[in-house]
Amino acid sequence: MSTSEIVGSIGVTLLLIAFFMNSFALLDSRSLAYQVMNAVGAAVSCYASYLIGFAPFVVLEAVWCAAALAAMLRGRAQ
Repeated sequence: MSTSEIVGSIGVTLLLIAFFMNSFALLDSRSLAYQVMNAVGAAVSCYASYLIGFAPFVVLEAVWCAAALAAMLRGRAQ
């Protein structure tokens, strides 16, 4: 398994765990834990996409990470 595959697998695993936990009402989408899992998972996936040179997913994951970070900041302001 290559470095990009390992890094990408870690990122996608975090994203999927957050998704499934939210889908089964085990983790609220407004919770800090959910947003951290999304931000870290997207950042790691973004890096893996960069490693393989796939720009569309670099953009997708960067925006996903930014959205999660914005949600965390919004949550702290309330």
